[in-house]
Amino acid sequence: MCVSVCACIERRMELVRLVSHNAHKRLVTCLQGHIGTEAEKRHKKLPLTALSQAMQDGGSQLGEESLIGKMMDVCGEAESRLASELMQHEVQLERDILEPLNQLAEVDIPNILRQRKQLAKLVLDYDSARARWLQASKSIHFSTNYQATVAKVETLKDEMDEALNKVEMCKDQLSADMYNFSSKEGDYARYYVILVEAQADYHRRSLAALEGVLPTIQAQNDSWMEKPAYGTALEEHLKRSNREIALPLEACVMMLLETGMKEEGLFRIAAGASKLKKLKAALDCSTSQLEEFYSDPHAVAGALKSYLRELPEPLMTFALYDEWTQASNVSDPDRRLQALWVACDGLPKNHKANFRYLVKFLAKLAQDSEVNKMTPSNIAIVLGPNLLWSKTEGTLAEMAAATSVHVVAIIEPIIQHADWFFPDDVDFNVSGMFVAMTPEPDPGPFERRRPGSLVEGDTPRKDSPAPNKLGDHTPTPTPRRAATLNRKQHHHASSPAFQPPLPPPEAGGVTQTQPVAEPQTVAEPQTQEQTLCGSTEAGQPGLAGGGGGGGGQGQGGAPEVQVATGQQPLPLSQHSAEESR
Repeated sequence: MCVSVCACIERRMELVRLVSHNAHKRLVTCLQGHIGTEAEKRHKKLPLTALSQAMQDGGSQLGEESLIGKMMDVCGEAESRLASELMQHEVQLERDILEPLNQLAEVDIPNILRQRKQLAKLVLDYDSARARWLQASKSIHFSTNYQATVAKVETLKDEMDEALNKVEMCKDQLSADMYNFSSKEGDYARYYVILVEAQADYHRRSLAALEGVLPTIQAQNDSWMEKPAYGTALEEHLKRSNREIALPLEACVMMLLETGMKEEGLFRIAAGASKLKKLKAALDCSTSQLEEFYSDPHAVAGALKSYLRELPEPLMTFALYDEWTQASNVSDPDRRLQALWVACDGLPKNHKANFRYLVKFLAKLAQDSEVNKMTPSNIAIVLGPNLLWSKTEGTLAEMAAATSVHVVAIIEPIIQHADWFFPDDVDFNVSGMFVAMTPEPDPGPFERRRPGSLVEGDTPRKDSPAPNKLGDHTPTPTPRRAATLNRKQHHHASSPAFQPPLPPPEAGGVTQTQPVAEPQTVAEPQTQEQTLCGSTEAGQPGLAGGGGGGGGQGQGGAPEVQVATGQQPLPLSQHSAEESR
């Protein structure tokens, strides 16, 4: 039974030697440093050390004024710490795992196996001595020299006994080593547990090193002001740039105030794709090189529309979408305006400030509708979908239907009654980054140049007026505040009799308001050329004083000029003309 146990142990021992050798070999290949070298030399040879050095060198070349340079420098230090942790980890693996595994596979088990071979040799020697002794013992009776033969037999017997003793000693030693190996199998298995524990400790230390440097990296990244404005939430953009009005909104409005207020079809005519893309990229990086875009108001208007549409949350917010649409469904004009005012007053502070800024500009744009053909109704049609949309939008057809029914009915009266919704004046140059251009005589309607984005090659003409730079604070000889909207009394848009603040309208308990007398108007028949948006506008709910009549109707009952054909507005009666003024 002892022989069978030893044989079983011997077979397992051979397998243990083989698998330990393979594990040692594969673990060595996992190490990135050179085995047996000093810690400092090992650290220098690690790939992470080379990466860290390259990143820190790159950061030094780019300098502190570059965010990439800052990030490369800080992250390079983090990689250096990881390299130090890796070096310590590999030194521990070599000391606690690789060396014991090598000792087991290449020294301990081979020694035991060599003893097994030595035992086999001693057994052969014993068998040979015993055979010689037996042969000599048989020849005693036939020997002529009895005394010499007896002496030889005694000598052979001593040799046989000595060989047997060596066999027993070797067998005992071999059995002891085998039993000792079997008893230590748990210790040998512990090597692999130590490996996993060492790896876990290494990764914990590496994670701690990364977590220690991540706040610094994040802080430097967040402190960098030059981040894209397009596609970024309004609150985040304003906080990061320390602004009151979003940069794309202010920049586009200021450029349009200089060169775009008389441009026919503004916000309706599409700009060249390459010019629009370039302007958006310039606004994203907050560059001051915006001179070339002053001559292309359609590209500037397109950039403004894109900014509004790419906001993660519309300027008029998802939270108030239902309130806006419910307000637009109120049939009574005064009550509708009251409901719209309540919804507007519920906007978050930053959204309300930027919405007020935009509405004031759009109201100023609508004052020149006889030239630019952009009446409040037309502005609401082309810009409304970029100001308010549902959080769960449907198909394009559903979205268009919702726009025609709700958004136009919301935006149009707000533009018409901008001074009632937002009584205070607006200085459009909020940040002070813009300097007004030197005014030039306005060309006649037939002498206006085509925008640069509509000319072949997307290149503005050389005779375009030279605009000012964004951020250029050099004083000009003739400064002016063309960017300030002065309050005017518009007789063509009657304001409701009540004044804010007012409670929200309630079913069956609406606040009684003084009826507003509608001015007498002389209606003019619409011609075929006046119907760009006629079908959509005809269904819009009316506003107080005729301001919200049909979408195609102007203020005070006079028909508004449509933007379909670019023709001049039809002549109004003397009475209607005086009221429009």
